[in-house]
Amino acid sequence: MSTQNALLSILVDKINNDTLVLPTLPAIALKVRKTADDPNVNLNAMGDVVGKDPSLSMRMIKIANSAYLGRTVKVTSIGQAVTRIGLRQIKNISTALAMEQLFVSKNGVVGNYMKREWENTVNVVAYSMAALQLYNNRTKKRELNLDTMTLAALVYHIGVLPILTEAERHEEIFANPTFLEVAIDKLAGRIGGSIMRAWGFDKDFTMVAESWNDLAVMPNTLSYIDFVRIGAALAGKVDSQKDAILNLAIQRGALEDINELTTDEFKEMCASAKQVFA
Repeated sequence: MSTQNALLSILVDKINNDTLVLPTLPAIALKVRKTADDPNVNLNAMGDVVGKDPSLSMRMIKIANSAYLGRTVKVTSIGQAVTRIGLRQIKNISTALAMEQLFVSKNGVVGNYMKREWENTVNVVAYSMAALQLYNNRTKKRELNLDTMTLAALVYHIGVLPILTEAERHEEIFANPTFLEVAIDKLAGRIGGSIMRAWGFDKDFTMVAESWNDLAVMPNTLSYIDFVRIGAALAGKVDSQKDAILNLAIQRGALEDINELTTDEFKEMCASAKQVFA
């Protein structure tokens, strides 16, 4: 057995034995999600929770004033921002904003991977969001909403984090670029599904994290995974499947035609989406 296969076997054993360290959501995201799930919560109570985290408060105000929500009148307080965003959306948006905290490492090799992974993820998010906005504008349908799309795209490759964390904890064994590429390719989807279940996320998120690059997994109706695949294809994450993904998106109605993706409208939507995480 090669060294690379031996290391993969170690990770697989950890997955099978539930000893692989899975990431936990940042505390503020957990608190916001718990508060949002309280049937008796109101906007003032949610504003109090968000307001205790200065960084999240500033970013919420930024989103409330951004093209993301399509508003021009500016808000200046977290109370106004929460009111504008709404209780339903704030659960996913706050989680999305907190996600960046997970992509950090003190190890040089792992840190570079984390930084690159976050940048790639933001690109996938931007393309996915813009594709969904085009679809919603064209069809006037609202079954798929933007805040859930944002979070789904952000967790699409979440399975890389335990692999990189393991590399950081045992850098003398795992922190090797060649090995990491193979491990991520082979195991990230399986681990991503485990994370979504551990976090208590619903099946749409689990499907995205587990099967976004497996075109054999195809929901009966248009779903968030369709738009994540478009985002991944445009971000250069699946060059070998790019044409297949985009043709499939047209067949399933997610895109009207390929020219949609080169319009100024699409480019502006992508730029606005990226600004959310700038």
